[in-house]
Amino acid sequence: MTKYKLVLLRHGEGAWNKENRFCSWVDQKLSSNGIKEARNCGKHLKALGFQFDQVFTSILSRSIQTAWLVLEEMGQEWVPTQSSWRLNERHYGALIGLNRAEMALNHGEEQVKIWRRSYDVTPPPITESHPYYKEIYDDRRYKCCDVSQDKLPMAESLKEVLERLLPYWNEKIAPELKSGKVILISAHGNSTRALLKHLEAPKFPKDVSLQCPVPLPGHSQKGISDEDIVNVTLPTGIPVLLELDENLRPLGRHQFLGDQEAIQAAIRKVEDQGKVQPVEKK
Repeated sequence: MTKYKLVLLRHGEGAWNKENRFCSWVDQKLSSNGIKEARNCGKHLKALGFQFDQVFTSILSRSIQTAWLVLEEMGQEWVPTQSSWRLNERHYGALIGLNRAEMALNHGEEQVKIWRRSYDVTPPPITESHPYYKEIYDDRRYKCCDVSQDKLPMAESLKEVLERLLPYWNEKIAPELKSGKVILISAHGNSTRALLKHLEAPKFPKDVSLQCPVPLPGHSQKGISDEDIVNVTLPTGIPVLLELDENLRPLGRHQFLGDQEAIQAAIRKVEDQGKVQPVEKK
């Protein structure tokens, strides 16, 4: 029944992931653990028999480096790769560089969860006085985008991430899938969450006689709502499989590939990043 397979991947752990800081558009390489995660992901995908035809990444090094390592482990270094800013991590604005646990202590865990995970709440925008403003906007990679520099975001909600991602999905990625290619997207926690929300949203045709939506045969009514997306967590380096029909509608919910007990532990670790950390006893 499956017509197309799409594998989504949040990059391996970066230096700021390890330090529990909002990384966003600040460019970071993978940590030693992140390199290990990417290599293990490649080994697992190879063991499962995946053969990719096309890879898409963001223009941030941790996304690109992860894709390289995965393909190297699979012996598929030759597979064509395209990169776009539209797959970048969510722009966290003024929060960039701040420690999540310290933010939870100062502003409360619920507020940090809203900033990190909510669908339509935008954090305070970055300004020119921000310590990482120049590092981001003076970077040559942002002078080569398909929009002018003054159109690039200064902060984004998850909804706004999806809005800037969709043109790239519709124009570049979806046509490759529909041509029969097996696709890997090596991106980020929030750009991947945004795409999952879009793909798993309920797709209903209208019953003309009833003037109301009717669920399609074989498809779940329940997608990822604006409220539910706050609880969707993606750990670093864990591949996510979506099986799609001829209209690129999912035939079921996304699947984490790998040891499920270890994956649940990794999810809890990510969720705990936004909580106040217990003080270590001396």
